[in-house]
Amino acid sequence: MILSNDYAMIFIYGLKRCILGGLVINIADFSETLLSVNDVIYFDKSEYLREKTSNSLKLNQVIHQAEDLLKSSHENDKYFLYGALGNLYRINGQPKKAINCLTYCLNQAVEEKKPRGEIVSLIRLGEALKYGGNHKKALDHFNKALGMCETLQIDEYLDFGLQHKGKCLMELAMLDEAEQCFQKALELRKAKKSHSLINSTEQAIELVRAMQG
Repeated sequence: MILSNDYAMIFIYGLKRCILGGLVINIADFSETLLSVNDVIYFDKSEYLREKTSNSLKLNQVIHQAEDLLKSSHENDKYFLYGALGNLYRINGQPKKAINCLTYCLNQAVEEKKPRGEIVSLIRLGEALKYGGNHKKALDHFNKALGMCETLQIDEYLDFGLQHKGKCLMELAMLDEAEQCFQKALELRKAKKSHSLINSTEQAIELVRAMQG
């Protein structure tokens, strides 16, 4: 899902950062709309648990809202809006647009020397690259994010990096390596006691074991 499960912490980071900017009322309204998108997002078991939408019309409506907000946004608000658009474009089958948006976020985080923002952006951009068919570059981004988590002891995103690296490896048929990532992510998520995150990883483990069998 875009906001719960694997993107919960990523959304929270972006929202906090944006509220510190200028579009408090509009962004608050838009965040409610984003939450409602969860209702039409699902993990497609036939495509390696990629995120899909069951309602393209609603997804496109939310994309248009974000695009309109971006036109009148302050510079400080763009990280959140580009990040939201990047994820929405990815799910909507528009990986090139997603990559452009999330590359902006990564560059912004690096320029502002925000390591947490850089980690988040690396993971999100890695997913967009994977959806665009560039698995090797996606793995490079996931590995860099994981390395930063360990070096800087930023543990809150470690399970996300492992989860998405595992899914990328699964698509490359590197099944044993994928399961190792999922098992590590599951251990971390059990420590977080987040049912939705645990369920997401357990689904991935079930799928990779079915593929192994």
